[in-house]
Amino acid sequence: MSTSKNELIASLAQRLAPGPNYCIAYSGGVDSHVLLHAMCALRDRLSGRVCAVHVDHSLQEQSVEWTRHCERVCRSLGVPLSLLRVDARARPGESPEARARELRYRALADWLPPGAVLLTAHHRDDQAETLLLQLFRGAGAQGLAAMPEVAPLGRGRLARPFLDLARALILRYAHEQHLQWIDDPSNQDTRYDRNLLRHRLLPVIRQRWHGIDAVLARSARLQAEQSQLAAALARIDLDQCAVAGQAAQLYAPAFVRLARARQANLLRHWIAANRLPPPSAAVVEQVIDCLLGARRDAMPLVGWSGAQVRRHDDRLYLMRPLVSPNPDWRRVWDLRAPLLLPTGDRLCALPVHGRGLRVPPQGSLEVGFRQGGEVLRPAGRRGHHRLKKLFQEWRVPHWQRGCVPLLFCDGALAAVGEFCVAEGYQAGQEEKGI
Repeated sequence: MSTSKNELIASLAQRLAPGPNYCIAYSGGVDSHVLLHAMCALRDRLSGRVCAVHVDHSLQEQSVEWTRHCERVCRSLGVPLSLLRVDARARPGESPEARARELRYRALADWLPPGAVLLTAHHRDDQAETLLLQLFRGAGAQGLAAMPEVAPLGRGRLARPFLDLARALILRYAHEQHLQWIDDPSNQDTRYDRNLLRHRLLPVIRQRWHGIDAVLARSARLQAEQSQLAAALARIDLDQCAVAGQAAQLYAPAFVRLARARQANLLRHWIAANRLPPPSAAVVEQVIDCLLGARRDAMPLVGWSGAQVRRHDDRLYLMRPLVSPNPDWRRVWDLRAPLLLPTGDRLCALPVHGRGLRVPPQGSLEVGFRQGGEVLRPAGRRGHHRLKKLFQEWRVPHWQRGCVPLLFCDGALAAVGEFCVAEGYQAGQEEKGI
């Protein structure tokens, strides 16, 4: 066995995470071909079976031939191959690289069998490129940590066992083993940021600073440690600021007591934990300055693409941009199936006995939204009350009030969402309710 093969396979065996299935993300290029070939050499020593998956991005005219090449290679190695197809053409204003990467990983995450390990052939040179690209974008510690060696993906895990290997070693292995691979012509197109970095900038940097790839990989590992520490601190702060049972709310007085750097750290962690798009540094500063410095009776809002943070009384609320319903919207609801509301929510009727809203004789209600001036007498209370005052009493944020479904029976307001039932419309002890 050649020296390069010995070195590469020994490193691969040491870094493989255990799993019932090892699925190689096989593009047909040299890096993934070497990973596939080396995994087959280790096949008898693995805890699970080896398979491969190829994603056709529908971007190149040669993609059909590339798929056939992958099928031939896998057939010769006795490796089952799954084929996935996505339309990765970028939309106007969208990065072609980001679009292809997003759709590729989404398809792989959906396809990955439970508990399986998806292996990609990212190496030390890729890690150096990723760190520099993140640096040019002004990323913080999490971005500068670049690519993790192991991460969750779908119902399994993503692993990058070549991440500490230089690409030169991978190429030596490929030539010594007489492998045949595909060269994607788009990898030479320097209109793409990564290609410009790879073919124009990094060669100059490497001439001046020898071993720079190893240095950048070490920097990425240090940034990953800093990111982990920041996440641990954010979890401690979240325990102090969290509203019980409300993952998308923070208690503002506790948040204000934190140092500014911890406020920013907690905001990023809180937003990521709720799976909303990350904010820019400017947005984080705006949340801290505008929302926390606003008067108690103000209605501050800071938004960015796909998310927004609001303040109401002593709480911060995180949410997707609201869809305000038309106040004139009305629908008859037969209670048998959920009713889709214009807010995107679904209204469901849960059958109960002796409580809740009495099921009307006709078996249907009318559903609408607040128009202003509504008055009702909540069941068990004296006198009629304006709905506006009741919302204030229930501490319903002002932006939610127009989205609360109102239920009408024969034109009269019978219930306000899940908040209350009007007097005269509550179910008796022996009656069916919802």
